[in-house]
Amino acid sequence: MAEKLYLYPLWLRVWHGINALLIIALIVTGISLQYSNTQFMIIPFDLSVSYHNISGIIVSVNYLLFFIANFISGNIRFYRISLKGLFQQLIRQSMYYLSGMFKGESSPYPVTADRKFNPLQKVAYIVVMYVFMPLVIISGIALLFPETIVPRVFGFSGIHLTALLHSAVGFGISLFLIIHVYISTTGKPISRNFKSIMTGWH
Repeated sequence: MAEKLYLYPLWLRVWHGINALLIIALIVTGISLQYSNTQFMIIPFDLSVSYHNISGIIVSVNYLLFFIANFISGNIRFYRISLKGLFQQLIRQSMYYLSGMFKGESSPYPVTADRKFNPLQKVAYIVVMYVFMPLVIISGIALLFPETIVPRVFGFSGIHLTALLHSAVGFGISLFLIIHVYISTTGKPISRNFKSIMTGWH
């Protein structure tokens, strides 16, 4: 019988749930803001603006709490990467996701008490949580207070460039969410990973 590991403490599960709901709200309202017109509106424009701004502010505070708690709790250790052999590890894990798991092969980097994430997950989480999230928060705050944005950058509108960065990074986070949910369904049984994030036990 596989060993039960308590990998998701209560604070992390609460943060994860709040973050997931708010990111979904930001995606829906963001799409509405980007593509709404008088003929087609997912959500009325004024409501989209309000919901997007409120959700963004709460996500920013939630992220700050995650950032602090990650260091205080020691959870940051699961994100540490050794560059030695990393490329080969990423290729091996990618081949497992693309082919191996469909053939019933075992994961090359199974979860242990010291390894919550495989190498591909580590890189993805670091990019999303420590690059994309700060970028989308900073650009979002700048768009809330456009007077803080440099008017022109290399001849281009600073506001337009900031909005483009915000949208591009938001798209990257949206893509990550879709892949994250899909990978979560690959547990055996399919509910295993979802149950883990609900109970804390893997």
